[in-house]
Amino acid sequence: MHDFFDLIHSRRSIRRYEARPVPAQLIEQLLEAAVWAPSAHNRQPWRLVVIEGEATKQRLAAGMGERLRADLAADGAPPDLIARDAGRSHARLTGAPLLIVLCLTLADMDAYPDQRRAANEALMAAQSVAMAGQNLLLAAHALGLGACWLCAPLFCPHTVRTVLDLPDDWQPQGLITAGYPAETKEKTRHPLGTRVLYR
Repeated sequence: MHDFFDLIHSRRSIRRYEARPVPAQLIEQLLEAAVWAPSAHNRQPWRLVVIEGEATKQRLAAGMGERLRADLAADGAPPDLIARDAGRSHARLTGAPLLIVLCLTLADMDAYPDQRRAANEALMAAQSVAMAGQNLLLAAHALGLGACWLCAPLFCPHTVRTVLDLPDDWQPQGLITAGYPAETKEKTRHPLGTRVLYR
């Protein structure tokens, strides 16, 4: 148990990686950890896309960057900020040896005729995918890898779906970059008393 809490406390969001690829055996372990997460009704609504090919990374980074630039321009952001943000996004996606896109599907979730329950069912699926992502992040750290969750696919789902040729019901939720760390980080947490209520 001590090792488990050490793992949680020492995990960090790593965004810079060595160039060496992640071995197939470790990728399999990451995916296995992800799919053993708890899920709503045990429906396991997660779908995972593994990206190692440089051409696919470049296409995805270019498509997502185009959407980011358009959104920032619509916000009235200055050109230098747009260029900086888009450049950072492109570097993060193309600089990681491994990308894993996490999607959800509602295909096996319960269907409701009213919007309130339907929205909650979709939220339960999203929560399930997030738990799979957390399992994957912890597994990456345990295996000596660095990883970082990016929410960017939420802002350009059509782009991600098109570039990766995903099935229509696969809804992109997040993207995890992973590889052997080329940086170290130290982080703190707010005291529990500022984030917890006891009743």
